[in-house]
Amino acid sequence: MSAVVNAPVPISGWPKPLITQARAPLTRKVQVRNEFGAQAETSIPAERALTIYLDKKELVTLMTLGAEPEWLVLGFLRNQRLIDSVDQLESITVDWTVGEGELGEPGVAAVKTRAHAQVLAQRSADRVVTTGCGQGSVFGDLMASIDDIVLPSAQITQSQLYGLVNAIRLQETTYKSSGSVHGCALFQGENMLMFVEDVGRHNAVDTIAGWMWMNDMDGQDKVFYTTGRLTSEMVIKSAQMGVPVVVSRSGITQMGLDLAERLGLCTIGRATHKRFLCYSASERLVWQPELLP
Repeated sequence: MSAVVNAPVPISGWPKPLITQARAPLTRKVQVRNEFGAQAETSIPAERALTIYLDKKELVTLMTLGAEPEWLVLGFLRNQRLIDSVDQLESITVDWTVGEGELGEPGVAAVKTRAHAQVLAQRSADRVVTTGCGQGSVFGDLMASIDDIVLPSAQITQSQLYGLVNAIRLQETTYKSSGSVHGCALFQGENMLMFVEDVGRHNAVDTIAGWMWMNDMDGQDKVFYTTGRLTSEMVIKSAQMGVPVVVSRSGITQMGLDLAERLGLCTIGRATHKRFLCYSASERLVWQPELLP
């Protein structure tokens, strides 16, 4: 779990922030007893705490799997509207060894902003974002300036949708070996650009958002996939990434649907095999009835 620093890459006249690559084991082997009382070995997700420090000030503690912690931190800061651009950050350094071996002792993510970046944030008292389904927004109002979001006029074909769902089915995942995690992926057509799992779906979408922003990638022709349900926050975060189509193997909430319709975002749920429900912006889905059995 050592930290390796990436070399900076120029971006808009500024170098990209230096980031570590502090990977941690995603699963842990444990002994269990099955329905027959026989002892067996199985895997469980390695949930761990990560405390974010912004310019040496404690900000928040996230419960995470630790797959891509630096991108998670970046995506969290952007999605919580604490930073406006990657250029505002000088470095993101994650160290899991700080609390290694101590139950409940968090790892540390130290975020350093550039001089004159003017990034200000007050820590909420005893704020810990748990692995529960609802993260909630910690800072800022995610509804602020929602009407300023204009999504690209992109579409997805029914064939691409089926290919996307099949790619997720074939993907090797922590969920298959241990369960208890959410997965998210970013697609361009049927091509999977990134896949990540975490103990909470908000962590997974923040990680993909961080990866997109770090790599200067827009959502112009992208599709976002999640195993979790499409709540209002998931819809807003997808829109903030500029992604016009969101697919879930679960369903959608009323507020999630209201926001998707307001944004013109295509939401497709209950997507398994060749079954799905298109909840909003169906004009973005190119129907191909000849593909049906």
